[in-house]
Amino acid sequence: MPIISYLAHPQDGKKESLINEISQLSNCEVIPAENKDLLIVVTDTNNKEEDEQLKEKIEALDSLKLLAMVSGFDTPKNN
Repeated sequence: MPIISYLAHPQDGKKESLINEISQLSNCEVIPAENKDLLIVVTDTNNKEEDEQLKEKIEALDSLKLLAMVSGFDTPKNN
C-alpha cells in the first residue's frame, strides 16, 4: 500500500479552492499550513497504479501550482 506525502503549492489566491478540491478526492488527506500558502497532502492507495492515477488527478487541478513529493513508501500486501 503506497503512502505518499506531498507539499502542494496553490495558485495565487487559490488555497481554499485547492483544499476543497483535494478533500473531495478519495484516498487523500489535506492539512493546510497555518502560516504559509502551502498544503500537506497525504495519499494512501492500494497499489502503485492507483497511486499514479491519484497523483495525476491532483496534478490536473487548476488551483495547483506545484506538487512536490516529500516522502513515500510501499508496504507489501499480506495474504
